[in-house]
Amino acid sequence: MTRPATARKPRASSQARIAGILAAARELLAEAGVGGLSIYSVAERAEMPPSSVYHFFASVPALLEALTADVHAAFRACLQEPIDHASLHDWRDLSHIVEERMLAIYAADAAARQLILAQHGLTEVTQADRQHDLELGRLMHILFDRHFPLPPLPEEVDVFALAMELGDRVYARSVQLHGTITPRMAEEGMRVFDAYLALYLPPHLPKRAQPIVSVE
Repeated sequence: MTRPATARKPRASSQARIAGILAAARELLAEAGVGGLSIYSVAERAEMPPSSVYHFFASVPALLEALTADVHAAFRACLQEPIDHASLHDWRDLSHIVEERMLAIYAADAAARQLILAQHGLTEVTQADRQHDLELGRLMHILFDRHFPLPPLPEEVDVFALAMELGDRVYARSVQLHGTITPRMAEEGMRVFDAYLALYLPPHLPKRAQPIVSVE
């Protein structure tokens, strides 16, 4: 009987090359933004021939999509980090913890700011970012429901994903004007995030006695 074909993982040497390419692209993004990125500049920075870069990434948008996935992996990880349930008094405490963790990622990663917040006009990257936002919104919904019994939310609107996107608009404005997210604009972004969620979450939403374990 013929065995079904299974997808093969990249070999260690291929994984090392991909990591080197992405690291080089991150450096170039931090230095010159999306406009300074090309397959040839990435190859030069990674100290490998352009054909090696093309082997893994057929175009600059494909390379940027991979970097966007890496950035969102960091966001997913911050949503999955432990939360001290006892320290939460209302749902805004949880929203501030989440936003501060995401702001820390933006502060430490210039590539994240360039990909998510800068105006680069690349449709493929924007679409990939929105798809990742939907996943982050789902994880955020699970996180909030773990600590607070949420009221019924509209099915046709991804409330948490949209709240996150609205906050990002404020952060993007700060990056456009100042090249970074200033403390003042970080505060405004969190206010926007809370204000939108407050349209759906009551101000005195009771906290669960114990956080629930969710099946994701």
